[in-house]
Amino acid sequence: MQSPDPQKLCIHTITTKGWSLEEALDQYLAHGVKGISVWQNAIEEMGAKKAGELLASYDIEVVSYVRGGFFPSSSKEKREEALAHNRQMIEDAAAIGAPLLVLVCGAEPQQSLEESRAQIEAGIEQLLPFAREHKVKLGIEPLHPMYADTRSAINTLKQGNDIAERLEDEYVGVVVDVYHLWWEENLKAEILRAGQKDNLLAYHICDWKYPPEDMLNDRGLMGDGCIPLAKIRSWVEEAGFTGFHEVEVFSHRYWAMDQEAYLKKIIDAYHTKS
Repeated sequence: MQSPDPQKLCIHTITTKGWSLEEALDQYLAHGVKGISVWQNAIEEMGAKKAGELLASYDIEVVSYVRGGFFPSSSKEKREEALAHNRQMIEDAAAIGAPLLVLVCGAEPQQSLEESRAQIEAGIEQLLPFAREHKVKLGIEPLHPMYADTRSAINTLKQGNDIAERLEDEYVGVVVDVYHLWWEENLKAEILRAGQKDNLLAYHICDWKYPPEDMLNDRGLMGDGCIPLAKIRSWVEEAGFTGFHEVEVFSHRYWAMDQEAYLKKIIDAYHTKS
């Protein structure tokens, strides 16, 4: 199988968490990285407007803004607060030039998953006119079932596809993150399904170490674990996806490294292991 397109490497700022946005931009550009996905914490101090001006001054593509969502709650007031927060995130995404807001959809452990999923769908539906107005798409990112208590009631690509198809709007689709979905039965069919509906908006890569020492902050770089990355990439490409391959790694171990040496490891792993 061919190596991934070197022009399609994107890195999430959270992956190199120790760098400021400007440091990340300098280093990514110096090492030939063509895309950046910006996490909210990377722009908090300067604000979206200044961050947008900074990003526009670099020859790098802003791929997405991370992360909105967290729609469900047993409290109507909290659900309204979540919608207001997501509108602000959409405005910020537009300000930094990001065409996509990634949604970690949320869950409420005091109610059923079915109820949380209904609230997620309703929340996204309410946001769609605002997202369309700002030209920012909404990407439903299914999370691994270990996060079904509070982080996301959307745990399979099938569930994400079902919502996107019911809403039937070009401004909503799904995000394929291998860390969360590599285990899913019929994953190939669901990736192809998303592609056929033009709903496949983003592709995130890393690896699943075995066993992980921390379920949140011990992700592996591509090649560190057991995810069949080349096989999943072939399905994503078969689905017609031509966007960036976004490296998203949470790792205390890698954050503790010299970050430029780590960046070189990311780039090598992308070219040889993904």
